[in-house]
Amino acid sequence: MGGRVNLVLVVLVVAASVLYRTAAETYTVGGELNWRAPPNTTAYSTWAAAITFRVGDTLVFNFATGSHDVAVVTKDAFDGCNSSNPITLITTGPANYELNSTGEHYFFCAVDGHCNQGQKFSISVSASSNESPASPPPPSSGGTTPSPPPPPSSGGTTPSPPPPPSSAPPLAAATFSVFFMSIAMGFLW
Repeated sequence: MGGRVNLVLVVLVVAASVLYRTAAETYTVGGELNWRAPPNTTAYSTWAAAITFRVGDTLVFNFATGSHDVAVVTKDAFDGCNSSNPITLITTGPANYELNSTGEHYFFCAVDGHCNQGQKFSISVSASSNESPASPPPPSSGGTTPSPPPPPSSGGTTPSPPPPPSSAPPLAAATFSVFFMSIAMGFLW
């Protein structure tokens, strides 16, 4: 009997580990602060530093159209708060932005003065738990670090729809878990 109980415990641990982090997450940028002029220049970087972002996660920028926007930019543009040539500019709020590639991603509000006031943050995006990390690109012969590939444009006028409430990986994980739990329960009886 003790062997069967141990087997059930092993199966439950395996099932729980499969269910852990199989679904993409949705994060409201800034948490309760949302996407607005922050109380200090480190508010958004502090918020972002506490999260491990993965490919497939969605950032939700809560802001009023006309008061703020979201510029997705290169590191150089980010460092200088230069909004003259963003990779993507989202002007309609609230807006969802899906993280679809690994590497560094840079965001700021391009409304005059907001970036310099600290309405900006950068994140490092890891491969999702369902995929292996992509191999890095070959080194550039020009001696400069290449910028990350641009994410798909949100068109600037229409925010992307929120992610669906369910997707295939959680369903597959749940099916896998139920299968193993059924086997374990069969050994008990």
